[in-house]
Amino acid sequence: MTESGKLYIVATPIGNLADITQRALEILQNADLIAAEDTRHSGKLLSHFGITTKMFALHDHNEKQKAQYLIDLINEGKSIALISDAGTPLISDPGYNLVNIAREQDVEVHPIPGPSAVITALSAAGLPTDKFLFAGFLPVKQQARLSELQKYKNADFTTVFYESPRRVIDTLKYMMEVYGEERELVLAKELTKHFESFVKGSAPQIIDWLQVDKDRQQGEMVLMVSPNKVEQLMSEDAEKLLLALTDELPLKKAAAITAQVHGLKKNDLYKYALSLQKED
Repeated sequence: MTESGKLYIVATPIGNLADITQRALEILQNADLIAAEDTRHSGKLLSHFGITTKMFALHDHNEKQKAQYLIDLINEGKSIALISDAGTPLISDPGYNLVNIAREQDVEVHPIPGPSAVITALSAAGLPTDKFLFAGFLPVKQQARLSELQKYKNADFTTVFYESPRRVIDTLKYMMEVYGEERELVLAKELTKHFESFVKGSAPQIIDWLQVDKDRQQGEMVLMVSPNKVEQLMSEDAEKLLLALTDELPLKKAAAITAQVHGLKKNDLYKYALSLQKED
């Protein structure tokens, strides 16, 4: 009986080729086949490291049709390495169908950890990282994008989005509309590359920075939204008091009383109560 092969999920550099791990190089060199999102793009990476392993194109448009074919090869004893154009496969990249089928059919799946844009961006952003949510790419259509942003308006954790250069300014304007002009954001772009940049500030400030030079609107981007500070600081009792008082008193008065009782900032409470009123 032929011994089954293995499926390796291999993280590759997001910019600086020196970030590849020794283990990743060994797996790519010794695999029977590399399943790549874009064989031309990945060919440059493999050529740089002198890797001649045969490649197979596996992307969003053919993954459902080709996944079982690759699983069959593994069951015949072949070892396959899955890579994306950059970073860790499956993180807003193809590979879900392949890994899902592999797990369903008891195929060995081994992650080979390495670079990931979301973790790289968070580690240097200066925002809270004890709890965060990665929301991937926002929807293309305006209303769907606004609805998605609205979900995280009062989040008590950092929210992370990927964004394309051509949409980043529009998305920042939507964030300004949903989160307000004072919410702290961080834009990370061109991570690990020569023009790597981190810009921390409000949505209007980051838009201004981008518009100073069109070259700043190029490259892969990660947008991070700070937690809602009022949500972080406000206890359940404080929220209940604020909501009860707003039914009987003007917003400013309700906020002032709640702030005095619970030791919070009345301006933050007023803004929070105002946002709830707008939602209603």
